Amino acid sequence: MASDSPPDSLPSVWHNLETEKALRLLQSDRQTGLTAQQVQERLQRYGLNELEERGGRSNWAILVDQFKNIMLLMLIAVAIISAIIDIRSALAEGVTPVPKDAISIFAIVILNGALGYIQESRAEKALAALKQLASPKVRVIRDSRTMDIDSKELVPGDLMLLEAGVQVSADGRLLEASNLQVREAALTGEAHAANKRAEIELPDDTQLGDRINLVYQGTEIVQGRGTVLVTGTGMKTELGRIAELLQSVETEPTPLQQRMTQLGNVLVSGSLALVALVVIGGLLRAGSWEPLEDLLEVSLSMAVAVVPEGLPAVITVTLALGTQRMVRRHALIRRLPAVETLGSVTNICSDKTGTLTQNKMVVQSLHTVDASLRVTGEGYDPTGEFYHDNEVASPQDRPDLKALLLACIICNDSILQKENGSWTILGDPTEGALLVVASKAGLDRHYWTEHLPRAAEFPFSSERKRMSVIVKDEGRGAKDELASFIPGAESLVLFCKGSPELVLERCQQIRVGGQVQPLTEAHRNQVLQTNNDLASRGLRVLGFAYKLLNQVPAEGSDETTEQELVWLGLVDMLDAPRPEVRDAVAKCRTAGIRPIMITGDHQLTAQAIAEDLGIAKPGDRVLTGRELERLDAAGLEQEIDHVSVYARVAPEHKLRIVQALQRQGKVVAMTGDGVNDAPALKQADIGIAMGITGTDVSKEASDMVLLDDNFATIVAATEEGRVVYTNIRRFIKYILGSNIGEVLTIAASPILLPMGGVPLTPLQILWMNLVTDGLPALALAVEPAEPNVMNRPPHDPEENIFARGLGLYMVRIGIILAILAIALMVWSYNYSQQSGDPERWKTMVFTTLCLAQMGHAMAIRSNSRLTIELNPFSNPFILMAVGLTTILQLLLVYVEPLRNFFGTHYLSPFELAVCIGFSSLMFVWVELEKLFIRLFLSRRMG
Repeated sequence: MASDSPPDSLPSVWHNLETEKALRLLQSDRQTGLTAQQVQERLQRYGLNELEERGGRSNWAILVDQFKNIMLLMLIAVAIISAIIDIRSALAEGVTPVPKDAISIFAIVILNGALGYIQESRAEKALAALKQLASPKVRVIRDSRTMDIDSKELVPGDLMLLEAGVQVSADGRLLEASNLQVREAALTGEAHAANKRAEIELPDDTQLGDRINLVYQGTEIVQGRGTVLVTGTGMKTELGRIAELLQSVETEPTPLQQRMTQLGNVLVSGSLALVALVVIGGLLRAGSWEPLEDLLEVSLSMAVAVVPEGLPAVITVTLALGTQRMVRRHALIRRLPAVETLGSVTNICSDKTGTLTQNKMVVQSLHTVDASLRVTGEGYDPTGEFYHDNEVASPQDRPDLKALLLACIICNDSILQKENGSWTILGDPTEGALLVVASKAGLDRHYWTEHLPRAAEFPFSSERKRMSVIVKDEGRGAKDELASFIPGAESLVLFCKGSPELVLERCQQIRVGGQVQPLTEAHRNQVLQTNNDLASRGLRVLGFAYKLLNQVPAEGSDETTEQELVWLGLVDMLDAPRPEVRDAVAKCRTAGIRPIMITGDHQLTAQAIAEDLGIAKPGDRVLTGRELERLDAAGLEQEIDHVSVYARVAPEHKLRIVQALQRQGKVVAMTGDGVNDAPALKQADIGIAMGITGTDVSKEASDMVLLDDNFATIVAATEEGRVVYTNIRRFIKYILGSNIGEVLTIAASPILLPMGGVPLTPLQILWMNLVTDGLPALALAVEPAEPNVMNRPPHDPEENIFARGLGLYMVRIGIILAILAIALMVWSYNYSQQSGDPERWKTMVFTTLCLAQMGHAMAIRSNSRLTIELNPFSNPFILMAVGLTTILQLLLVYVEPLRNFFGTHYLSPFELAVCIGFSSLMFVWVELEKLFIRLFLSRRMG
């Protein structure tokens, strides 16, 4: 009888314990289960069988964080000071105060904060998807009675009853198992159901997927039944451990987010320094405090001018457009910043099955004792050729090969079918490959299964590692044809398929040249040598044999019946690489991106595929999961640069590999499809889930979903990421170059003009930053890719936003723009004092700055080619944006309501022509710069 008190602590390892010891440790009883009192005590001690959600950021905290951005804080301060000045001025004049500038600035602040909140508030749903794997009800034995309870009420020591179709509700040690198969793909990545056994004890270091005496929460019973002793509930299950890892992974800012933070710090500190300089210089020049208010107005305008208010919106739209282009290339982006991060990727860690390969087993060759034929073809398409010594050969001319191919059809439970124009397999992929190769040789499965119906079978099991099928000729007209395949066959024939070594052990004869001969030791050694050679190349090999029978064998007589077989031959197959992946890997190499294969498959298979695709070279080291477990963090970092293939790796090892690469400053993309992959996907800079085979948990933890599960799609998405980052840099150059020109123009006005006031109001500056800068910037965001975008290494993710000449360009263009605007400002100020409208000069400066930016937008499309050398219709949006912005600017000058709202003045045709003339010089300057650089480089190279 079990003790009433719950155990003080539970072991962490259960697969190495015999069932009786496990029952004693949990003080449970095999017949009666736990008592009601024990259950209550254990619920209090261990808690409910639920995954716990640890504290993350609340939506309110995310919203508040948006307004901690240094640029938005400066704008808020500007808006408050502007409102105070406007209200004071309005009250002094006896009019109703309407602080238009402050209202407009606050609107921009709220808009930018909302954009950031929408992006960040997409709460992580990975844990919610994890919780859905728990079954709501479970059948248990308590107090000697069988009952159904809520799964959350399970406690360690409960006896859980399992049957086909149910979901496992907790981790546990099997006490009884009858033909029990469990689908654990979501947890282990293994596609095939695991055969479970209760009576076995396993070594301590047995990998998760090999613990055949345990079951895990969230897995599904495919067939059979079992009784399970619950050993772990809630956060103490494998799912709980994954939930813990998921919640412990801290999301790092993307390279773009880091660069934008850096940009904000530089702009704000530079702006404050310039404001202090202008205010102190103006006060010293006046020798009194009298011009302080005017100087504050100048400072406010400068502060608004320096902040690129439209930049967050332009970046968001650019990233959104990038996601649309990526969807067309079968990559679904779940988080916008991931678009740009893809452009910085230095390492792509990919699964093998289905991503680098087709996830379709394809027969590579057939081997009898006196001939080997190579088979061509792709996937499940039953078309291909057979080659012997590089010459086309027909299997129909070789009786031994005909018999081998017939065995491929008979020992088979799968169906080859054509759906929507493509060939698919219903059933096991390995058996599907056998059907395909038989079809390539002209053997029709439907014909043979109809004429030779199955009379009995000995099914495959993990212990037997073989299967046998007994077929019977019932006089349907195939007897003579069968005899041409199997000489001497009357009515009953047994065909056997399985592990070559085990099938060969049961053979005493062999087919040679269509005749049956005794199986000699030389024959046996030849078969085993061929098998070893094929296996060493990473191929999956099956052996085939047959036997003539006089009667249908009794059920369970497999051990006696499967003796004295006749050996037919070997069939080897491979999950063939996707044809497009070789080019994608080569493209990665050219682009300075290192592809890495991480698979749970055998190391020989992994190495063969990796060498075929160019991921690894012959002789390169392959690191196995067992070896990886023996390495500490420092040891793994030493190996990480020299290993491109990881085999027999459990999904939890992926997290360590990602972290090791990231500690070396790499930007890592990681693929995954199982529940266990979720922590690594979340840790990676770009987590990539499989759209076809991926679990909901992996998709929710990812940044990107591959809609076609194809490695080549990752490379295509990386290319799009580089294009996006190049365009972001292009419009940052455009926007900030213009902003610097505005700031310098405003700063110069109180120095150069006697009491002339500020040339631009905050509202006019907002117009320029949002409309005049924003629309052309959006058009620049869709500039097509440069030809060499994948012919260079990725840019350093730690590089400064102003790197590679961007900062120098912005300052240079800003100074040129300021010189043009200041020259016009001085001339137009003197001209306006004599024209009857002394404030008109401000509108001329405003219009010149806006139109100059249009010329700049046209010229900045390329860093090296002149505008006349570019196809004007390769990006028609830039022409539309420039045309629309110019029209809108003219409306501000010539439509009276808009003129009154924005504080502009009517310009005569002559004055407008002067503005156009000055502004066009901006375009001329940028084009002359390109010519100068081209001439300088040609002379240097000459």
